Amino acid sequence: MDGFFTEQGNDVDNWTELMLIYNAALKQIETKIEILNEEFQHVHSYNPIEHIKSRVKTPESIVKKLKRQGREVNLENMVEYVNDIAGIRVICSFTSDIYTIAEIIGKQKDVKVISIKDYLVNPKPSGYMSYHMIVSTPVYLSDRTVDAKVEIQIRTVAQDFWASLEHKMNYKFEGNAPAHMKKELVECAEIVAKLDETMLQLNEEVQNYSTSAKEN
Repeated sequence: MDGFFTEQGNDVDNWTELMLIYNAALKQIETKIEILNEEFQHVHSYNPIEHIKSRVKTPESIVKKLKRQGREVNLENMVEYVNDIAGIRVICSFTSDIYTIAEIIGKQKDVKVISIKDYLVNPKPSGYMSYHMIVSTPVYLSDRTVDAKVEIQIRTVAQDFWASLEHKMNYKFEGNAPAHMKKELVECAEIVAKLDETMLQLNEEVQNYSTSAKEN
């Protein structure tokens, strides 16, 4: 948090500066991921990433999160305790791509991995599956360098489709969806997991066949 705000700045100036920094961090991480995807296409003739989504949390969402945490709403607490102000979602074809991308991101010299939550190995009770990383990256301003946090969510197309529906349900029912819908959503998550597993196996068979065909 040191160096995040200018000493002379008022709340409005500091808020503007805060958003500038998070937007810059978001662009830097997003560019890194796009370059990674282009490199894979060049070296391996393969794109592990289907698409990328990015966003900066709205002021309303930030305030709600701090209140849920029981913290005072101020800029210092936003920086310290809200880790997903800047967020990137990376959508992959296969589960194997998720770990490949996460490993390469973690090896970037100017990216520091703060925390990891692997909801593929340990799905949430709702059935939610994804791979979450909180990283920090330096943002170079005219008078100083500031480390800013970015949340990276990496998931398959099928997992993203499922998560989108879960989000709609939670929003519509304010987190209190009917029991039968929650049950069916968990069952759908199990189907998604099986689908991803089968698709990965089929893809590996295709790749192995292509390799053996070339050798013969």
